[in-house]
Amino acid sequence: MTRTRTSPSRRAALAVLCAGTLMIILDGSIVTVALPAIQRELGFSAAGLTWTINAYLIAFGGLLLLAGRLGDLLGHRRVFVAGLAVFTLASLLCGLARSPEALIAARLLQGAGGALVSAVGLGMVVTLFTEPAERGKALGAYAFTGSAGASLGQVLGGVITDALGWSWVFLINLPIGAAAVFFALRILPGEPGPGLRGGADALGAALVTGGVMAGVYAIVQTDEHGWTSARTAGLAALSLVLLAGFLLRQATAARPLLRLGMLRVRSVWGANLVQMLTLASTFGFQVVITLYFQNVLDYGAYETGLALLPAALAIGVVSLGLSAPLIARFGQRPMLLTGLGMLLALFLLLARLPADGSYLLDVLPALVLAGGFGLALPALTGLGMSGARPEDSGVASGLFNTTQQIGAALGVAVLTTLAATRAETLASHGATAADALTDGFRLAFGIGAGLTATAIALAALVLRAPAVPEPAQEPAREPVACA
Repeated sequence: MTRTRTSPSRRAALAVLCAGTLMIILDGSIVTVALPAIQRELGFSAAGLTWTINAYLIAFGGLLLLAGRLGDLLGHRRVFVAGLAVFTLASLLCGLARSPEALIAARLLQGAGGALVSAVGLGMVVTLFTEPAERGKALGAYAFTGSAGASLGQVLGGVITDALGWSWVFLINLPIGAAAVFFALRILPGEPGPGLRGGADALGAALVTGGVMAGVYAIVQTDEHGWTSARTAGLAALSLVLLAGFLLRQATAARPLLRLGMLRVRSVWGANLVQMLTLASTFGFQVVITLYFQNVLDYGAYETGLALLPAALAIGVVSLGLSAPLIARFGQRPMLLTGLGMLLALFLLLARLPADGSYLLDVLPALVLAGGFGLALPALTGLGMSGARPEDSGVASGLFNTTQQIGAALGVAVLTTLAATRAETLASHGATAADALTDGFRLAFGIGAGLTATAIALAALVLRAPAVPEPAQEPAREPVACA
């Protein structure tokens, strides 16, 4: 049982889980810096190049919920290790790719491996650390791994691409993945699951995977086809139909993939919605501020990564050093609202950026406020996982990661599209390139402020009472799914 494991072994297990997650997160940002070199060497078209990102996002986002359920049924460690192995193999195939088609296929496989790792990682953290204080510290470390990894990836991407070539942004995963597999097999607890007969729902899995993939695809292809095109509307409609069919299936299936009772817990559905809004604004912020650095302030890839480091450091200080004691003393909801308030202030400051802005005066004060993310995310994670029984921790983790991916994809697509449209309109009316771009970025930051304000209002209204874990009301010894 995880309750009897010693603190050193739990810390070692947390280190392995964070290392595996860090590899997945790093890959998402490290690749973006290498895109120009990939396009030159492999002959990608401008539209085709985006599929090196989109292929990964579609596979990753679409498979998270299914991957989480597989972890509950087959064993979390088994699925975590399998995901690491698939991701590492796919990284090798990416590094060896010599055609656009080969790279895109390998990126799809990478997304599948990343989904297996991410879907069960959070659930394992929650089940390993049962005491509130220890769980708060563990969630803070896990949150820092995700948030800081994105900024670190941009720095490493520039250095590796310049020094070794684009292939090495993928090949660097080989020793990390091999080490993670080695230590995961020796350190992580290996409790077996009930097997596929304990709750496999093939139809439900097909419906939710197809629905999420169609939704993510609809979002990521708006760069090329636009938000109002028949293609986008058709994909969005297909996604809604499939997801509605999934919910109907879960309400009637003898062995559902997702217990709908979990979604009736206010802290769970409220935290997932708040997270979606928060990730939409913060991931959009990362992309838009990067474009401001490079296209307005003329920073290179390496300079851009360094410019973002204060945000990563602020998040690290808060999530690793402050979030756990503050949440233990004041509660998850107050700290969530405080963290979101800091993010709202960040967006309001950036919404006033000038075209000839100073990094120290105009940008750095806002980046320091990014520490609010390190306070909000651990609180959100605790709330979002609060309705999960131990045998459902994988699917709850998959659900939480799914809303993260949908929110992030939606935020990046919306904020960058609105910024580009605004800049093009102003440029057509005679504005200088710097003024037009900056005005577009200011609009994006203003939208980010609106999304964050909506998240604050939702958290204040919905997350009123502390979560009551379902295990106290529904004993986990005889799950209905096995009947």
